[in-house]
Amino acid sequence: MSNREVKNYILPVILSGGTGTRLWPLSRSSYPKQYLNLEKNTRNTLLQNTILRLNGIKNLYKPLVICNEEQRFIVAEQLRRINCEPLSIILEPEGRNTAPAIALASLISINEGQDPILLVLSSDHKISNKKRFQENIKEGIPYAEKGKLVTFGIKPNSPETGFGYIEAEDFISEKITASKIKRFIEKPNKEIASKLINDKHFTWNSGIFLFKASSIINELNRFEPDIVDKCKKALNKNCKDFYFQRVDKEKFRRCPNMSIDNAVMENTDLGIVISMDAGWNDLGNWKSVWEDSIIDQNKNTIEGRTYIKDVKNTFLRSENRLIVGLGLENMLIVETNDALLVAKKDAIHLLKDLVIKMDHDNVPEIRENKLVHRPWGNFTSVIKDKTWQVKRLEVNPKSSLSLQMHNQRSEHWVVVKNIAKVEIDGKITFLKENESIYVPLGSKHRLSNPTDESLILIEVQSGTYVGEDDIVRFKDNYDRI
Repeated sequence: MSNREVKNYILPVILSGGTGTRLWPLSRSSYPKQYLNLEKNTRNTLLQNTILRLNGIKNLYKPLVICNEEQRFIVAEQLRRINCEPLSIILEPEGRNTAPAIALASLISINEGQDPILLVLSSDHKISNKKRFQENIKEGIPYAEKGKLVTFGIKPNSPETGFGYIEAEDFISEKITASKIKRFIEKPNKEIASKLINDKHFTWNSGIFLFKASSIINELNRFEPDIVDKCKKALNKNCKDFYFQRVDKEKFRRCPNMSIDNAVMENTDLGIVISMDAGWNDLGNWKSVWEDSIIDQNKNTIEGRTYIKDVKNTFLRSENRLIVGLGLENMLIVETNDALLVAKKDAIHLLKDLVIKMDHDNVPEIRENKLVHRPWGNFTSVIKDKTWQVKRLEVNPKSSLSLQMHNQRSEHWVVVKNIAKVEIDGKITFLKENESIYVPLGSKHRLSNPTDESLILIEVQSGTYVGEDDIVRFKDNYDRI
């Protein structure tokens, strides 16, 4: 469907930011939770499921995804894996919260001579009832067409202090599912939250929005015109390659750091809240992931290589190594290839502050994982010393690394799965499984996967320096020169 064929087509705007503090060590600042598989009974990531659950909505156009510039290739690859062609992937040089992100999306769609209805979605939410979700969105469209700013409220079932609350002017019930918004309450304490959940005027703020691009721009101009001004200037020098759309870094960094709630929704008289009963969960911390997971007869959640005895009410997740648990109760244990989290269930809320402190102390495991994603695939650092390193490389089908050279190291490649195409100083060689080749220091070389299946090989680096910045690129398919 062409967006010009439908008057009020729906443009999904997927907000894919985040820092990954509450779900460490699985989530990192370079690889936050939306890129992880955290939902039971699915192999897809949260980002992928956010897009897939839109299938079937009428007048739906290609999604516009907004993410951090450093995560652009992760987003592109995850979309590729579900055969999703985006309208654009807007790259933020740094996160400035939801108001600037939504302003960018609105301005881009209006600049193309259109005025779509924007369906703004966080990329890291779980929604289990796709049919009900789409019915709720359909219910909101007539309001959006009339210029209203629609948000969706979740019926609270516990006194959560980590969520914002919306007060409606009317009682929210099965008969009255939509109401004008009276006010927002930002993350109340336990005492206040306990009172709010018993009042049918209040719902949790889901962070899902539906409004016309012109409507939200008009309200931003009323209450926070500086956001619109800075975003317009940031787009004046925008550069687009592939699906990626960059904004001017310096101008965007001057944009106020504000949520759309603070900038508009708390001030406008156009706000409408619609009750959403679709199995919503933001999976915002290990407690919520635990509660959403498959539980055995002893209330344990067991994932990965794990053996237990006399264990109750405990969450264990192994990504690599074997976890053996004995005599545990009310514990949370999460293992990755470079970190281990061990916590009591009632202490999980302390994790965010500890991760922030470790980040301040420059603990590398907070930002990066041994598994590093690249536009052509990924690599894992298996073992490393000052002058040598062993990596596992996985190259996506029909993908190539850049034509490059290293000044301080040589490399040795051993193919363990599929066929590799190797170029060294202009000479082309094809390697099958169990075959190897040596790449001398200073040689121009390129590794490619000519097949339709993933290529896996082992790389041994040796030299005076084996850092990732010892790369001179001559040709690159991903504009990294």
